[in-house]
Amino acid sequence: MEKLPKVALPFIIGGIILIIVLAKSAVTIGSGEAGVLYKTFGGGVVTDKAPLGEGFHIVAPWNKVFIYEARQQELTERMKVLSSNGLDIQLEASAWYKPELENLGKLHQEKGANYLERVLKPAIRSATRSVVGRYTPEQIYSSKRDAIQQEIFDETKKIVDDQYIDLVEILVRDVTLPTAIKDAIERKLGQEQQSLEYEFRLITAQKEAEKQRIEAQGKADANRILSASLTDKILQDKGIEATMKLSESPNSKVIVIGSGDSGLPIILGNQ
Repeated sequence: MEKLPKVALPFIIGGIILIIVLAKSAVTIGSGEAGVLYKTFGGGVVTDKAPLGEGFHIVAPWNKVFIYEARQQELTERMKVLSSNGLDIQLEASAWYKPELENLGKLHQEKGANYLERVLKPAIRSATRSVVGRYTPEQIYSSKRDAIQQEIFDETKKIVDDQYIDLVEILVRDVTLPTAIKDAIERKLGQEQQSLEYEFRLITAQKEAEKQRIEAQGKADANRILSASLTDKILQDKGIEATMKLSESPNSKVIVIGSGDSGLPIILGNQ
C-alpha cells in the first residue's frame, strides 16, 4: 500500500504532461473561418498548402495557428474628399471583401492580420479621392452617382488585386454637401423638372394642333373632290332617285307636277 503512490506517480505526471500537450496541440476552427499554420522549426508560415479548414485539428505544440475570418465582410469608410472645383464633400462608402483563401498564408506572411488597415482602407481612400476629384458637386449628388460608385470599385480593385484580397463590391451609401450648395442644386433640379414638364405640355399641344389641322385638311380635300365630281346630270339622277323612294313610302302622299328649274319633280304635298 505504501509503494502504490510511488509506482503511480510517474503515470500521474505523464498523464498531466499529456493533457498539457494535447491542450496545446488541439485547435478548433469555427464556422466561416480558416487557419494559417506557423511552424516554429519548419520554415515559418506555411504558404504552399491550403489553410486549415473548419473543425478540430491537432498540431505540434510548438507550432501556432492564426485564425482568419473567411466569410464576406463589410468595411464602412466615411471620408472627406474634394470635388473637381475644390469643394469639400463628405462621402460614406461600404466595401464588401474577403481574403483569398488559396493565398491566406501569403496574406498573413506579407500583410499580417491587420491587412484591413495596411491595404484595403488606404486603397479605398486613394481611389475615392481620385474619382470624386473628376466630378462637380451636382454630378456627385445626382446624375453621376452610379458611375462614380463603379469607378471607385474599379480603381480600388486594381490596387488590391495582387494583395491577396477579393474585393466583391463598393457601395456609395451617402453623399453630404454643404447646406448652401445642396439647396442650390435642389432648386436647379426643380427648375429643370418644371422646364421639362412645360416642354412636354408644349409638344403635346403642338401634336394635337397638328392632328386637328390634318383632319380639317382631309375633310376639306374630301369636300373639294366631292364638289368637283357632282355634275348637273348626277344631281338630277340623285334627285329622281330620292323622289322615287319618297313616293313609295306608306307615310307620305306625293303629288308631282311639272318640274323645277333643275329638271327635278316638284313635291306639292305630303302627310
